[in-house]
Amino acid sequence: MYLMFPIGIMYYFGTNLDSRFSVQEFWPKPEQTNKIPVDRDEIQAEVERLRQKRLYLRNRRLAAEAQAQVREQQGQQQERDE
Repeated sequence: MYLMFPIGIMYYFGTNLDSRFSVQEFWPKPEQTNKIPVDRDEIQAEVERLRQKRLYLRNRRLAAEAQAQVREQQGQQQERDE
C-alpha cells in the first residue's frame, strides 16, 4: 500500500501529460509576437516610429493641459463676475 500509492500517482500524472494538462492556443503564434529588429534600417525605422509616437503623445498632453488652463481661467473669470 505504501509503495503502490506513490507509484500509482506518478503513473497517473506521468502519462499523457499533453492531452490532460495542456491549454489549447496558450502561447501566441510567431506572427502575433513582437519581433526585435536586427538590421540597421529596421532599427532606425523602429526608433523613428517610437519618436513619432512620443511626440504625438506629448502634443496631446500639451493640448489637454492648455485646455485645462483655459477652463480654469474661465472658471476664475465667472467667479469674479458673480
